Amino acid sequence: MDDEDRRFSRGTPATERPTLKTIAYMTGLGITTVSRALKDAPDIGADTKERVRLVARQLGYQPNRAGVRLRTGKTNVIALVLGIEQELMGFTSQIVQGISEVLGGTQYHLVVTPHSFEKDPMVPIRYILDTGSADGVIISRIEPDDPRVKLMQERNLPFVTHGRTDMGIIHPYYDFDNEAYVYQAVERLVKRGRRRIALLAPQSRFSYHAHSRAGFERALSDFHATEVSMGRLTTETPLDELRSHSERLCRLPEPPDGIVSLSGSSTIALTAGIEATGLRLGTDVDIVAKQSAEFLNWIRPEILTVTEDVRYAGQELAKAVLARIDGVAADLLQTIGNPVWSHMGPKD
Repeated sequence: MDDEDRRFSRGTPATERPTLKTIAYMTGLGITTVSRALKDAPDIGADTKERVRLVARQLGYQPNRAGVRLRTGKTNVIALVLGIEQELMGFTSQIVQGISEVLGGTQYHLVVTPHSFEKDPMVPIRYILDTGSADGVIISRIEPDDPRVKLMQERNLPFVTHGRTDMGIIHPYYDFDNEAYVYQAVERLVKRGRRRIALLAPQSRFSYHAHSRAGFERALSDFHATEVSMGRLTTETPLDELRSHSERLCRLPEPPDGIVSLSGSSTIALTAGIEATGLRLGTDVDIVAKQSAEFLNWIRPEILTVTEDVRYAGQELAKAVLARIDGVAADLLQTIGNPVWSHMGPKD
């Protein structure tokens, strides 16, 4: 009997941390049954699991992570390494929600590790590896030759990426098909009579920059449109700068009459710049935007939109990292999500 159980047998004060024995007492079940129910053991009935989880939630039960690690060598932690730049427009809350929905029925819990891509992105990965603080890792903002992927692969740490690499390493991933999205976006703009098209893409160091450019250039060729350059602007450019540049761009003798954007928040800045020149959205210029939440058309129904289901992405990432922990082959854990058009404008 451990110290916590001895304290319970003497009458545990209500302020002390609840244990497995506390839950066993409240449910009338054995400690072993309670433990296996919380671990989602297949030999425990669904009703019993639900009763145990309900009591555990009501008591505020949290497993003793240090004890679990000593007994099993596992932390029961999944680390989500997320750039602080991704907070805009609900990306973080949606991906966390999706991951949590999958982990909620398991022994694992999620720890979000925020960091800035302006600093060394290897720092959080090295920390997790050096401290053994997670059983699996989910990372985003993937680069074609991503050193984080190489290091985790070398150290045999289960992981999954939100995006694809191009470095000859077979690893689990979930990615959105940005190449298909941009290609389809240009096609729709051309069908609406647009010929001078600009692309607001991510920074060139990220994999999905190459994917979006590939779709853009292929579509320009196939549909006989021309590019109006955005210069150094990217989806990471501060919104006030995007607004100012959008206004300057639309005052050119031959401004773009179509824009493809890979960011919902950036689209708002682009729209403000366009309308500052007196041009009308949906009449003089069309914008196609990718968004992670269906909000753009609430305020501007003229915008053509594709919704990237980030919550679903979180669910798929969580499933993949758990499967990888269980030894499922990496090449069986690779998924690409297709564009789903949520709004194609008043003319369609």
